Amino acid sequence: MRENKLIRRILLEILDCSKVIFFALAASMIIKNTVVASAMVPTGSMEETIMTGSRIVINRLAYVAEAPQRGDIVSFYYPDDGETLYLKRVMGLPGEIIEGIDGYVYIDGEKLANDYTSETLDNDFGPFMIPEGCYFMMGDNRNNSWDSRYWQNHFVEQSEIIGKAEFEYYPEIKVLK
Repeated sequence: MRENKLIRRILLEILDCSKVIFFALAASMIIKNTVVASAMVPTGSMEETIMTGSRIVINRLAYVAEAPQRGDIVSFYYPDDGETLYLKRVMGLPGEIIEGIDGYVYIDGEKLANDYTSETLDNDFGPFMIPEGCYFMMGDNRNNSWDSRYWQNHFVEQSEIIGKAEFEYYPEIKVLK
């Protein structure tokens, strides 16, 4: 009899622990799929801002109430396959004309004062007229980045943007700008 009570008590403890673990897993899955995402940067296209192998947090709610802004680092689905996740900087906004001339980025014919890198472009590009609801993306490592300049579909629709990269947490902690 005493042995049955002990077994029953152990089973109840296991059941209680299982409930806590299940709830924690369910909550983390909901948060991961709706609020934040974690990603590892697989390439050097965003160096010197974000190095290869860095781990970052992406805010999935960043664009619920406002649109992406020039300079935001965003995660999105690569427009040529709709599946691969990319991380680039928003350089061109809807309705603008973007082009690269003599090493510099121009928006609507004016040289961009802050292009977020000290690197000058090796090649001219554009001009590209950015459609409404779309964005033009570039890597900070301009001469080693597969970005909007080279894609078949040059623009990323806002609906394909997953969220804004907010901070790096490995190998160092830093806010992304």
